Amino acid sequence: MLEHIFFAFWFFAPVGLANVSAFFSSKIPILKKYNYPVDFHLKFRKKRILGSHKTIRGFVFGILMAILGVSFQIYLYNHVSFFREIETIDYSSINPILFGFLCGFGALTGDAIKSFFKRRAGLVPGRSWAPFDQIDYILGGIVFTALYIQLAWTHYLLIFILWSIIHPLGTFAGFLVRLRRKPI
Repeated sequence: MLEHIFFAFWFFAPVGLANVSAFFSSKIPILKKYNYPVDFHLKFRKKRILGSHKTIRGFVFGILMAILGVSFQIYLYNHVSFFREIETIDYSSINPILFGFLCGFGALTGDAIKSFFKRRAGLVPGRSWAPFDQIDYILGGIVFTALYIQLAWTHYLLIFILWSIIHPLGTFAGFLVRLRRKPI
């Protein structure tokens, strides 16, 4: 069972990295000037489509970090025998740019879709909307990564459960080190 949990963590780590990187891109001073919203300030039924928190900067940075994450996984797979012995996927055959893009784009698209519905529900950006704030990037990541690598449904279920636990723990850790204003 431990091998399956490690697989779920390892396989989906670039998706999680993209999700958190989009958030951290707002904390990097040199990137602050690239704060243009993905929805270009457009409205749907008198409400912003996504809101100001979904930025082109976050999308680009998140996708780039996912590509770097996949590249790092491939490097470790090719140079550290431990990863080759326990992995069920041949990482040496993965295109890091394509798979990394799908990881990042999937995570951030899932988050953006949730934001669309959050705006329709009248919730302001930054306000918690459980459980959707915790699972949006997971669902998007699953859908988009499945376009490149198909897993057994049991792997997807384990990924969903594991990352549904990791997300609130990471959010709370961010609160403890004062990167977030709210614990969840």
